[in-house]
Amino acid sequence: MTMDIIIYGTHYGTAQRYAQELSKRTKIEAISFENVQDINTYDKIIYIGSLYAGNVLGLSKTFKKMKDASHTTMILVTIGLSDPFDDQNISEIEKNISHQISKEIFQSIRTIFHFRGAMDYRKLSFGHRAMIKLLYSAIKNKPEDTLTAVDRAIKEAYNKNVDFTNFQELEKIIREM
Repeated sequence: MTMDIIIYGTHYGTAQRYAQELSKRTKIEAISFENVQDINTYDKIIYIGSLYAGNVLGLSKTFKKMKDASHTTMILVTIGLSDPFDDQNISEIEKNISHQISKEIFQSIRTIFHFRGAMDYRKLSFGHRAMIKLLYSAIKNKPEDTLTAVDRAIKEAYNKNVDFTNFQELEKIIREM
């Protein structure tokens, strides 16, 4: 019998919502990265993590305990506000992921998906609000054609409640499994 798991890392709940919906559709248990006991007991790991300052929440903490990735099927899903189809954005995210985990584990990931998430500016921690305010101030007057996907997402979401969650995207993961 194979052991499969959905692990998620989230601050504000969007990655958890994706994980729980995927769990419902696949009957695979979904748990927070903070509650993973032994990462080495699973044959298939689907990791769904929110992006914060370019890093996937909980990814390095979860996978630093992995002894051998060669016998584990891994799918990684990032959840962020910026355009998941922007090549520069994807390249930057994947470069950051490669710095968060070992080369062996990074190369063992079968597929990386990038989905859009949600943000309620009013519910952000003081630190996250301050960081976004600084970023917004730096980009608000820049010409539109010079903005990155992250810049556009910050301008679009600044001081608002936005939700780009799309559970239909989960079908991509199910097909990959």
